[in-house]
Amino acid sequence: MVPLSWYIVLGVVLFVIGAAGVLVRRNILVVLMSLELLLNSVNINFIAFGHYYDDFRGQIFAIFVIAITAAEVAVALGILVALVRNKSTLKVDDVTMMKG
Repeated sequence: MVPLSWYIVLGVVLFVIGAAGVLVRRNILVVLMSLELLLNSVNINFIAFGHYYDDFRGQIFAIFVIAITAAEVAVALGILVALVRNKSTLKVDDVTMMKG
């Protein structure tokens, strides 16, 4: 049996990598993948604590996070397609103004 601390360490490492990707990278696709990494690290901790305490609420929260992440990806990819058509770039610095 794997101890709970290993799951927590894995979640923290993935969270730090994702946060560094969001803060350092300038490509919008890489930033979105880093956000996914952040949310997946939270899911690992939800499921690990749910299993540790013999409670299924952690798994339920993880399913909700996955559903919200899927909706976020669908909206973000739609925005990216429109952005590439208008600006033809995916760099965060080049896309600073959104017009309505």
